[in-house]
Amino acid sequence: MILDLDGRAAYAYTGGKPFDAARPAVVFLHGAEHDHSVWALQTRYFAHHGFSVLALDLPGHGRSDGPALSSIGALADWVIAVLDAAKVQKAIFVGHSMGSLIALDAASRHSARSIGLALLATAAPMTVSDTLLDAAREHEPEAIDMVNQWSHSTLAAKPSSPAPGFWLQGVNQRLMERVSLLGEAQLFHTDFSACNNYADAVERASAVRCPVCLMSGKRDVMTPPRAARPLVDAFRKAGASVQTVELEAGHALMSEQPDATLDALFGFALACAKPPAKPV
Repeated sequence: MILDLDGRAAYAYTGGKPFDAARPAVVFLHGAEHDHSVWALQTRYFAHHGFSVLALDLPGHGRSDGPALSSIGALADWVIAVLDAAKVQKAIFVGHSMGSLIALDAASRHSARSIGLALLATAAPMTVSDTLLDAAREHEPEAIDMVNQWSHSTLAAKPSSPAPGFWLQGVNQRLMERVSLLGEAQLFHTDFSACNNYADAVERASAVRCPVCLMSGKRDVMTPPRAARPLVDAFRKAGASVQTVELEAGHALMSEQPDATLDALFGFALACAKPPAKPV
């Protein structure tokens, strides 16, 4: 689905079903140098089981017009503009890596629009090493190769490799290269800089009131589970309902543990979308 935002196209994958704003809506936000396709399994299941889905290509990524936005706050405002264009009043925000920061910022600053917040492979702060920032700026293919290797905890996760010739790292490598080819110059550096410069995560978490789910990979070397603890503490101190899930995976949760990721997300979304019980 293409939405018009002041003359610029914003692409949203709807999971193979026509978008229906009357259903509970779930917004899926991808990470750096990716697009909506990282959510292929999860979004199709949601769309065929009672939810409306907006799996977005962020500005300058995939099929959404650029320019790419250079700050998490600007990206969060863009997401809210997409909701307005789709006539969605409230949604569950789901984000992976960079997308988790965007989801957090949107759910915090636009709390009236959020009924749930799921953060996958998140961190506070989400710092990026100078070496990787420099590679993203000067030698993007090298940066893509490094991140692709660091994102996966195994060469052939099961059951994510369903047949001979299916290679998680190879699929992800080609996706990142395609996003780079179709996007503007130094897109990876723009994404990484937005993550590295975002200093508001804990403050934003302190203002979240909707239910929260944090998912992490036990073998994630980019955003290990301990990196999310400041957010967990801030959510709980603010009185938000928080659940944490750790999976046998690295950073690439959706591909290394697709079914477990889906099960956790869908159960969380059902709880968020269920209307509160009427008092007796």
